[in-house]
Amino acid sequence: MGFRKTVSIGDLGKIVGGATPSTKIQENWDGDIPWLCPKDLANYNQRYISRGERNITQQGYESCSTKVLPTGTVLFSSRAPIGYIAIAKNPVCTNQGFKSIIPNDEIDSLFLYYLLKANKNRIESSGSGTTFKELSGKTFGAIEVSIPASKDEQAAIAHILGSLDNKIELNNQINDYLAKLVSLEFEKQFGANTPAVDLSNVLDISTKTVKPQDYMEEIWEHYSIPAFDEARWPAFEPANKIKSNKYVIDENCILISKLNPSIKRLWIPPCITSRSVCSTEFIVYKPKKPEYKSFYNAAIDSDSFSNYLLQHVTGSTGSRQRSQPKATLTYPIPNPDEKQIAFFCAFADPIYNQIRNNEIECQKLKTLRDLLLPKLVTGEINSSVIDIM
Repeated sequence: MGFRKTVSIGDLGKIVGGATPSTKIQENWDGDIPWLCPKDLANYNQRYISRGERNITQQGYESCSTKVLPTGTVLFSSRAPIGYIAIAKNPVCTNQGFKSIIPNDEIDSLFLYYLLKANKNRIESSGSGTTFKELSGKTFGAIEVSIPASKDEQAAIAHILGSLDNKIELNNQINDYLAKLVSLEFEKQFGANTPAVDLSNVLDISTKTVKPQDYMEEIWEHYSIPAFDEARWPAFEPANKIKSNKYVIDENCILISKLNPSIKRLWIPPCITSRSVCSTEFIVYKPKKPEYKSFYNAAIDSDSFSNYLLQHVTGSTGSRQRSQPKATLTYPIPNPDEKQIAFFCAFADPIYNQIRNNEIECQKLKTLRDLLLPKLVTGEINSSVIDIM
């Protein structure tokens, strides 16, 4: 095992905060300078980021204390919430919700990203505040971590973890493309002139529950939503230790998150075993004709349905909102003849199957990455004993 040393995070680079130009002055906005706030990382599942939702102008930049952060800077959100992490793909600015680190010459930028991920919970616990936790630059910089002294060893660790994330990100990009391909074909085949019926005519909502822990001798799988602002695809995990009731699902059902419907999370689960459950924060749709599930999935994987969800919610805004399951059953879904539906499903079925296969591979890769991450970063496992590719 290579030599390691204990350092403070502040020893690894320059910690830089950010700022927000006045939103009352239009001339500060819509320029050419990328500017990010923590919200831009809320629904972001890649390591590198080039811009946020908004850009600022040179006037906006000069009007506040935000700084241009160079390529390779590790962005770390320090409030609302603490712990969103990404790497600047190009020069960017941030608001005051970040304490970003410009790595010095002794630290590998990608390794620093994984180091912060491995220590995320410990860093978050260092935050203070009553209404919401916030992490000061001084507190952040004083946190001690153990790292390989050799930058080559840092890079080797980053390569192993990065190889896994490369494949995960590629699969996610492929899935996003495939889902869009099906949506475009659906819009092409079933336009505004297609007759419609209420969703209740073709889908039921299942609320059958089971407590997996009551069946300890059997293998159960669980699909969940890790957080309000995670990306589109839910998480997969063993379910046998779960004590609370969960919805029973099968491979013909369609799941959609009730939480924060402004983020589209619609999904046909692969159901690796015959005993699958999901969080009760999903709506579980059961097709009355399972052979047409791809058609129904495409019909509600649309901007029209997303807008319909947002019109039927409880709660105030954002992550506090929840869709009302029964209200969705009045959504007008296209109702072409069965020959047209079968023709569309012949196109969509293999694509959705590929999406599910990619999801299964991603879950396996994430499990391996999350197992290796703390062991590699802390030196429990040496990078030389692992051959990824």
